[in-house]
Amino acid sequence: MRSGEMNKEVIKKVITLLTMVILVGTTVIWIMMPTSTYKKTWLTPMRAKLGQSVYFGKPGVNLLVYMFPMILLAFLGCIYLHLKKQSSFDQLNSGVEERKKRDKFGALRRPMLVKGPLGIVTVTEVMLLTMFMALLLWSLTNYFYHTFVTITPQSPAINGDNLWEARLDSIAVRLGLTGNICLAFLFYPVARCSSLLAAIGLTSESSIKYHIWLGHLVMALFTSHGLCYVIYWISTNQISQMLKWDRTGISNLAGEISLVAGLVMWATTYPAIRRRFFEVFFYTHYLYMVFMLFFVFHVGISYSLISLPGFYIFLVDRFLRFLQSRNNVKLISARVLPCDTVELNFSKNPMLMYSPNSLMFVSIPSISRLQWHPFTITSSSKLEPEKLSVMIKGQGKWSNTLYQMLSSSRQIDRLAVSIEGPYGPSSTDFLRHESLVMVSGGSGITPFISIIRDLIYTSSTNTRKIPKMTLICAFKNCSDLSILDLILPITGLTTEISSSLDIQIKAFVTREKEPTCNRNIIKPLCFKPSVTDQPISPILGANSWLCLATILSSSFVIFIIIIGIITRYRIYPMEQISKKYNSAYKSLIYLLSISVSVVATSTVAVFCGKQKHYKKNDRNVDVLSLMMNESSPQQFLSQSTCIHYGERPNLKKLLVGLKGSSVGVLVCGPMRMRREVAKICSFGSANNLQYESISFTW
Repeated sequence: MRSGEMNKEVIKKVITLLTMVILVGTTVIWIMMPTSTYKKTWLTPMRAKLGQSVYFGKPGVNLLVYMFPMILLAFLGCIYLHLKKQSSFDQLNSGVEERKKRDKFGALRRPMLVKGPLGIVTVTEVMLLTMFMALLLWSLTNYFYHTFVTITPQSPAINGDNLWEARLDSIAVRLGLTGNICLAFLFYPVARCSSLLAAIGLTSESSIKYHIWLGHLVMALFTSHGLCYVIYWISTNQISQMLKWDRTGISNLAGEISLVAGLVMWATTYPAIRRRFFEVFFYTHYLYMVFMLFFVFHVGISYSLISLPGFYIFLVDRFLRFLQSRNNVKLISARVLPCDTVELNFSKNPMLMYSPNSLMFVSIPSISRLQWHPFTITSSSKLEPEKLSVMIKGQGKWSNTLYQMLSSSRQIDRLAVSIEGPYGPSSTDFLRHESLVMVSGGSGITPFISIIRDLIYTSSTNTRKIPKMTLICAFKNCSDLSILDLILPITGLTTEISSSLDIQIKAFVTREKEPTCNRNIIKPLCFKPSVTDQPISPILGANSWLCLATILSSSFVIFIIIIGIITRYRIYPMEQISKKYNSAYKSLIYLLSISVSVVATSTVAVFCGKQKHYKKNDRNVDVLSLMMNESSPQQFLSQSTCIHYGERPNLKKLLVGLKGSSVGVLVCGPMRMRREVAKICSFGSANNLQYESISFTW
């Protein structure tokens, strides 16, 4: 190993150690927060020292204790991922040793719960969920204990109320405090470029279920918090309190506005509404801005800083996505399949690299200016360095409109498209398996197309041993078999597929007992992009993680400087005179400072990224003729395909008994199929089956 690689490994180990220290410290703080020890022994001395600062005042304590550690963790995660990406050691020499290392923890990634409201949950997820619920119960128990012990008939807290009314008032406060714990973690899973997720091998798509779980907990606790106060105000004849907006304390009206916005979002997340009225779900979720704004007004900026770190990281990610979506990308061709499916092929900057299973959000203004839909990328950035492809199945109003537009006889010279992404895992480890079984239903085959293409490229380099691949795909109709023609790209395969590549395709047509159509009727289309259309490029340039680390650190430093100056020369002098400063104004100052710092640093970073590393591709490729020609690799794939009509795949028979110490079982399709595969590979079943679900049905 070269000295440079050794230095990178040392730095990564130091980052890992520092990260563990920060995580342990943060965990201890969350555990101790509901106790009297934290309030009297820890918080009081910190407020006595830091709370008197002329630059930050009372919010300075929470800035240091809650916000700074999480921003530092995100920064360290970016540096770690940058070093990992640059390390050739990680890319080329992680074979047998990596397999042994990961197999030690293979049981923790196996499904433990298959049915139930939580869906398919692994052993690790059950452990983490149990620990988080234990934290919530610990907090509620501590809060309620102090409520019932300290509030007695002789307690001064009664203040003319009945005993149950005083306790209800205290319980309402404690429910809100516990809800804030869930809110603090709510936005981490939906930051698509989050280094915190990528560093532990997660993506925002695979973490959406955590956001859903946390969202339900947040709204259940905050709704209970609000109902308790409404009952308390009614019982004590204080209905007017509902309209109170205290100048320096808690604003009840702001809390009610925040709760109403949250309830509207919550109501549209239920599957019956989300699936049938996706547009309603999509648009109402923008109320998160109202929800967070009035939450900050409700509790004040000092307490809000406990839950703002996740929102801060999300804001950076969201603004970067906004900047990327302002440009139209270069759509060069399409393939229209007879099964209400289209493949869109975009021009790509060669320096844009992404892993298999990545996805991209697509917007077509001619269909809808506001709607964005996620689609799995079917191309391989290694096999097709200058092209990126996505497959879109007509399953809703938006996608059906696109299919009708492209399949009509009317010639379309150009289609304006905007994108966000690609987003996906920072790395993949499919090569650690001896064999790879991919199980799909319908359009669930799309992530496996990218995996197969990526492994085809790897086999041509002869640098790693390629696992034996088996693709088990179920389709409803014969016409859906045309999707198999998308497994190989339009361009990129000019030679025979490597002899080391072992692939079998077992296709099942469930609703037809014999071929009823010609699946090879594929309509090719070519477009003439505008000169303003741009190839898809990484929004932050080649060193995206390093650039994101710069944005996070510099924006946070600028935010601290702005707040320090405003507090020292505006807020502190006024508080010295009147001892009070309008809480809403202070909250607004903090939020505007965060916004200004994020917008400024992100805009500069994106502008600098656009100036580098793009070399225009002027080659004229006859895409249409390439679409029409059948290559020898395509013939090889046809010979490896076995089609079964009128039956469903017997997954238990196909999976149980597979030979090999490590068999990767990937599944993407309907929930029923995923549950069946998860049950076969679940905890306590065959030890060699390593289950992984790929689902984009959020």
